[in-house]
Amino acid sequence: MLNRVVLIGRLTKDPDLRYTTSGVPVTRFTLAVNRNFTNSQGEREADFIPIQTWRGTAENCAKYLSKGRMVAVAGRIQTGSYDKDGQRHYTTEVVADEVRFLEWGNKQEQGQDDIPGFAPYENDEELPF
Repeated sequence: MLNRVVLIGRLTKDPDLRYTTSGVPVTRFTLAVNRNFTNSQGEREADFIPIQTWRGTAENCAKYLSKGRMVAVAGRIQTGSYDKDGQRHYTTEVVADEVRFLEWGNKQEQGQDDIPGFAPYENDEELPF
């Protein structure tokens, strides 16, 4: 059997770094991935995919990534469920074992304008997230 996914997209917000009770770092962020086609109004839509990273990868994502940065993610799809207020809720996310920074730079030291080849949107209203 095979459970493998590869995605390229942009972060919708800064990664959220937390630690488990045993001190293991885990980072969560959402990746906006454009679809290869346009809708009936001629607009390109995006899918918003939750990503989870662990340990060193989690710390690197928290340190170097920020909203709008483009990354490639490889990992596996993980599903789960939980009960809340008597209703069953289902979750789907990608647990990434590899994250490639396609736009590099330390978010604390560099602005997006300092990244070679990065063309920022002129205004945030153009972003699909």
